Amino acid sequence: MAKAPRPGKGLDVGTANLVCAREDAESSITVSSIRNAFLDVPADPFTRSMLSRLKVQCVQREDKLYIVGETAFELANVFNRETRRPMQGGMLSPSESNALPIERLLIERVLGAPVAAGESCVFSVPADPVDSTLNVAYHRGVISELLSKLGYTPLSILEGYAVVLAELEEKDFTGIGISCGGGMFNLCVAYKSVPVVCFSTSRGGDWVDQNAAAAVGAPASRLCAIKEKGIDLKAPKNNEEEAIAIYYRQLVEYTVNALRLKFESSRDIPTFPEPVDLVLSGGSSLPGGFVDLFRDQFQKMRFPIPVKGIRLASEPLNTVAQGCLIAALTDLGESAPTTPAAQAGQMR
Repeated sequence: MAKAPRPGKGLDVGTANLVCAREDAESSITVSSIRNAFLDVPADPFTRSMLSRLKVQCVQREDKLYIVGETAFELANVFNRETRRPMQGGMLSPSESNALPIERLLIERVLGAPVAAGESCVFSVPADPVDSTLNVAYHRGVISELLSKLGYTPLSILEGYAVVLAELEEKDFTGIGISCGGGMFNLCVAYKSVPVVCFSTSRGGDWVDQNAAAAVGAPASRLCAIKEKGIDLKAPKNNEEEAIAIYYRQLVEYTVNALRLKFESSRDIPTFPEPVDLVLSGGSSLPGGFVDLFRDQFQKMRFPIPVKGIRLASEPLNTVAQGCLIAALTDLGESAPTTPAAQAGQMR
């Protein structure tokens, strides 16, 4: 008789994708995901009939039909349109009027119903950005409320810290985790499971897509599709790939420089007795040559912590969700600090 899986889910609330991790009856981790995007089309009889024949799932609000997930992204490329996003820059979009109802629908689809009343769901939130005045409190509060209404007990952890939990257990949760997302890059330096420095930058994969698209005169969704099909950043094959590669190099340089500046301005950095690992994860880390670009740029600076190696996470798209699940199945979800102030308090 198979044992019941332990209740608890991890949710990566990403700008580009929502990813849920859960434990199955064999104590293995299963993952489900949905693209965090939608597309609006007229709610006329012809469009409705066509979508029905194609078995495209959609929801209606007033005089519009909303196609969600991967299908929205695919149709946007077919019709040379941009997808709409419930999230922008790592947080709920303030300019998208349908952000909340669409995000609730997408989260409900990827999570499913709780397996037990009040099941714990640990979700990821960005750290405060070092290059903007954005505050994550509203975003965290809204996602928490959405999960509560779906029957979950919500807890949050910082996105970069989730990478540490998922990838650095064998290193006593000591090292550097970086989540390379669509809206932001989230970075966490941890020592013995305690986050020492956590922050984010406001540039991510979307920044690359938008700037590359402007350079070649194409929709950002098209550049995103080219990137996701697989390119080599060190050997671009055409103008579009060249534009992507150029902005990726700028993105990596920007991120590494932000990491250096953050450490130079931080106090109470513990002494790391041994060199640590730096782990890269997230959809924006997947293009060929990304790790090499990051390693090359990192080696150009003098970093105050000795770094032994820079590597890609074992499952880059699922890393944050898996880290959130680890927190949900242990007491880390309740004890992990989610703000710089909390981190400072835990270190004293």
